[in-house]
Amino acid sequence: QVQLVESGGGLVQAGESLRLSCVASESISSINFMAWYHQAPGKQRELVARITNTGSTNYADSVKGRFTISRDNAKNTVYLQMNSLKPEDTAVYYCAARRYVSTYWGQGTQVTVSS
Repeated sequence: QVQLVESGGGLVQAGESLRLSCVASESISSINFMAWYHQAPGKQRELVARITNTGSTNYADSVKGRFTISRDNAKNTVYLQMNSLKPEDTAVYYCAARRYVSTYWGQGTQVTVSS
């Protein structure tokens, strides 16, 4: 079972940046893909960005051009660089890892963007 620990959330003003980190308990090179999701109060959890083990990425339309997902296999870590943050980005951000048919989740980190 893969354990994931997120960090880097916080309270920022609109237009500012944050970088989230997700550290896995084992090598991520064998994981099919890793992703960031977010969940705002009263809403469903939604995909923000995903990166495969070959480095391919895809993003939600709402964050394209502002967020960048990357991975460092040597550190078993995935990052989410979030620039030009907006109040509507406020949510709990979760890291996820997909290996074969199993999906593993972190505990989440809160991101709050004030206007």
